[in-house]
Amino acid sequence: MTGREDTRQDTGYEERLRAFTGRELRPLSPAQDPVNQPMIRHWTEAMGDTNPVYTDAGAARATGRGGVVAPASMIQAWTMRGYAATVSPPAGRDGFAELVDLLDEGGYTSVVATDSEFTFLRELEPGDHVAVRESVESISAEKRTGLGTGRFVTTLKTYTDQHGETVATQRWRTLRFRPAPAPVPEPASVPEPVAEPRPAPALRPRPAINRDNAFFFDGAQQHRLLVQRCAACSALRHPPGPCCPECNSLEWDTVEASGRGHVYSYVVNHHPRHPAFDFPLVVAVVELAEGTRLITNLTGVAPDDVAIGMPVVLDWLDADPELTLPVFRPAPTEAP
Repeated sequence: MTGREDTRQDTGYEERLRAFTGRELRPLSPAQDPVNQPMIRHWTEAMGDTNPVYTDAGAARATGRGGVVAPASMIQAWTMRGYAATVSPPAGRDGFAELVDLLDEGGYTSVVATDSEFTFLRELEPGDHVAVRESVESISAEKRTGLGTGRFVTTLKTYTDQHGETVATQRWRTLRFRPAPAPVPEPASVPEPVAEPRPAPALRPRPAINRDNAFFFDGAQQHRLLVQRCAACSALRHPPGPCCPECNSLEWDTVEASGRGHVYSYVVNHHPRHPAFDFPLVVAVVELAEGTRLITNLTGVAPDDVAIGMPVVLDWLDADPELTLPVFRPAPTEAP
């Protein structure tokens, strides 16, 4: 039995892990800068959030606020340590580094985030100075997951203002797991086993279809990319919904998109793996020529060749007889 296997069965190791519950990982750390209008503007422009209460003091006061406020989802941005501290971290080790070392000792050397749960107590205004501290809320017993055997680690981040009052909390959960061992090839002298019948390919997860979005998937079955349109003000919207966000009308119809667009944003997904997908998987937000955006897969392009703003055209993935989905591929280069 290896030393690592001994560690897994060591009750002392379990006790050391349990001792981290409630322990502070990072002490109270003030943000480098107070909440400020320029950063709010940069954030909203990057996110495409046009709510005027973030940038227009008059519009904010018309809603009963004292002035502009920061988007709630920016709370983490104020306390991020920044580029300089990332490339040249301060000397010394904090509780977080000690916890990672202990998890590594148990073989849990890989990590994937699973969920983040925020509670916002009040909106932040320019001039507020945020600080954050983080502590361990729980470390689970060993769990078997699709990625491997691991432990779910939940930490609690508490965000406070310049008066020490809590403005938000965040429960951040990660899975620390042992990567599955690479398969060992059999010696060449060993006869190949008789091939067993190959299992049927895994089906893609089924979308949650309801009365609001059924038209979208029905259209996809016909290789038609349909966009919901308000029958009162003609505003287009996606994802589909029962009410127009512009005029609140409940009446709507659809228009067929041209199939042209560009990459607005994207990520390259490696984990968690699902047998119905080929990895790495390029997941993109495509902005259609009509102005709406949808989350989709990119095909026919290597992850390293994807770029923000890249023109793309519609293609169709007939995943199985019951599911057809729109995907996009790079637009052909026009000859000069």
